[in-house]
Amino acid sequence: MFTTRPTLQGTFAMVSSTHWLASQSAMAVLEDGGNAYDAAVAAGFVLHVVEPHLNGPAGEVPIILAPAGGEVRVLCGQGVAPAGATVAHYRGLGLDLVPGTGPLAAAVPGAFDAWMLLLRDHGTKSLADVLKYAIGYARDGHAPVERVGETVRTVRELFETEWTSSAEVYLPGGEPPRPGELFRNPALAATWTRLIAEAVRDAGSSRESGAAPQSGAAPQSGADREPGASLEPGTRESRTQDGDRRVAEIEAARRIWREGFIAEALVRQAGRPTRDTSGERHSGTLTAADLASWSASYEAPATYDWRGWTLCKAGPWSQGPVLLQQLALLPPELPRYGSAEYTHLLIEGCKLAMADREAWYGDAGEVPPAELLSELLSPEYNAGRRALVGEKASYELRPGSPGGRTPLLSGHARVVASGEGGFDALAAPGAGEPTVARAEAGGPTVARAGGGEPTVAKSPTSPVPGEPEVSADGGTRGDTCHLDIVDRWGNMVAATPSGGWLQSNPVVPELGFPLGTRLQMAWLDEGLPNSLTPGRRPRTTLTPSLALRDGVPVMAFGTPGGDQQDQWQLHFFLAVALRAEVRGGPDLQGAIDAPNWHNDSFPGSFHPRGMLPGSVTVESRTDPDVIEELRRRGHDVQVGDAWSEGRLCAVARDPRTGVLSAAANPRGMQGYAVGR
Repeated sequence: MFTTRPTLQGTFAMVSSTHWLASQSAMAVLEDGGNAYDAAVAAGFVLHVVEPHLNGPAGEVPIILAPAGGEVRVLCGQGVAPAGATVAHYRGLGLDLVPGTGPLAAAVPGAFDAWMLLLRDHGTKSLADVLKYAIGYARDGHAPVERVGETVRTVRELFETEWTSSAEVYLPGGEPPRPGELFRNPALAATWTRLIAEAVRDAGSSRESGAAPQSGAAPQSGADREPGASLEPGTRESRTQDGDRRVAEIEAARRIWREGFIAEALVRQAGRPTRDTSGERHSGTLTAADLASWSASYEAPATYDWRGWTLCKAGPWSQGPVLLQQLALLPPELPRYGSAEYTHLLIEGCKLAMADREAWYGDAGEVPPAELLSELLSPEYNAGRRALVGEKASYELRPGSPGGRTPLLSGHARVVASGEGGFDALAAPGAGEPTVARAEAGGPTVARAGGGEPTVAKSPTSPVPGEPEVSADGGTRGDTCHLDIVDRWGNMVAATPSGGWLQSNPVVPELGFPLGTRLQMAWLDEGLPNSLTPGRRPRTTLTPSLALRDGVPVMAFGTPGGDQQDQWQLHFFLAVALRAEVRGGPDLQGAIDAPNWHNDSFPGSFHPRGMLPGSVTVESRTDPDVIEELRRRGHDVQVGDAWSEGRLCAVARDPRTGVLSAAANPRGMQGYAVGR
């Protein structure tokens, strides 16, 4: 079939990410003898620089990794709610929802520590080795993609009048960054340069005093453990000494982030009254104690077996099990791929899985995650749920009752699901909310169902004569990044960095990056699995994927897109699993390029937490007969731009031949796969 690009194939390494500079920086690390995990960390920090409207160091990142010959693990880089982030505190401020922006929405930052833990435990390179690419682009400049300037223009007035530290970085000379001109962030470059210098100094002091590197897992050097150790220079003894020094520097960097100059600046920023989506100025709850007491951690993945595949996801503190539930809801025999019946089946299954997400997913729930997932993914439970899928589209929010339990829904979710209270999911956001949407022909900004999400919506188009004009915002939803890497030794990783967006909070002036806003996903109702709870993670939409075939890791994939991520990933996975191969390997590019869609028939995860019952947005490349049949079945179908749904990335490895593959999404015009 025709594809926009070839599916890359080779034997050395493959990288796919949402920005070409991150992909190429990762490849440079691999060419320099690093492994997939070294490359992932380098790419992650480059993404902070080149996609600052999509992620930042004080955001979060879930990572799924499959070390060659080892077990698949989830590395959780999602920080928890601070000790002072109680429902009572927010209610006392007159709030019904956590604001979509500002320091009240800031969880304990998670991304930095997760990247450091990945580098410490599984990498081989030093801190300076992996940060030099991000430092270079921040210090010397890079040509920004159009979306950066578009995002800044949307929030320009807010920056100039309220968030002046952001204006200093993102309005250089009084103007937003322009494509084709170098954009710099010297404050960020200085932060990482100082971090490295202090970490090297502190690690040297520890070694001279005879103190062992402090860590929770007593890690060894990656050079002693990872495939490719022979590439390290010198004798085994010198490699061991280098590894000890490397670990000591990484541990020192983690302490500086949690307790040193970075922590001090983050806490100062959280304490500054800041205008947020409520229209008021609020201070945050993040303290030095919150930062000092939290670290990233490993856990077992949630898994589901389907036709010889095993899908691995993060647990129900994330959106990840939604993909597993959608697979569990599929009948033994599927309709023809791409048909209206097939699409209807997937849409309706997604609605049921998302309803369960709303009622049962979260880090504050009373049901242990393993027990909950066992029930949600059981054949008996899904047989009952599957029976709810009829010939017509459902407009209801229908959570199930795993284990006979009564579903738990927030008051807000009940209102938006019922249509009571006059809540308009397409209403313009509240004063001060820096929702990012491209103005329609110079007109007002429109917020989709995820108003607190930094959505970058294209101008409306009418690609099919007679179809209604809609904002084709599915494919360029500006909330997240993604990267996938596989190296020649078989190490594989998928990561979805997000949060800490330039439009989410003011830039911390001493550091060059803002706090995140992930707490906006927690409810201000007591007793729910996703209630705002100190020390607990807000449920996140971030959801990288890793697939095994007959028990062997073969594919890593993922996409940005908030609530849409596990919809687009399901379509991609089924396209790979059900369709023909290309050149003896999986047709990754064909699966990415295939026409895609999403629905919003559930409460959104981003402020103002809206819902569009019965809605389906499809790309205009979708077969018109399929669109017509979906409408006949009662779906409220909107036709978007031809290339507007998803920003998927993927890499794969055939364990029989050692052939590696990669592909990247053409939508958005910035994702790239590289490899050889």
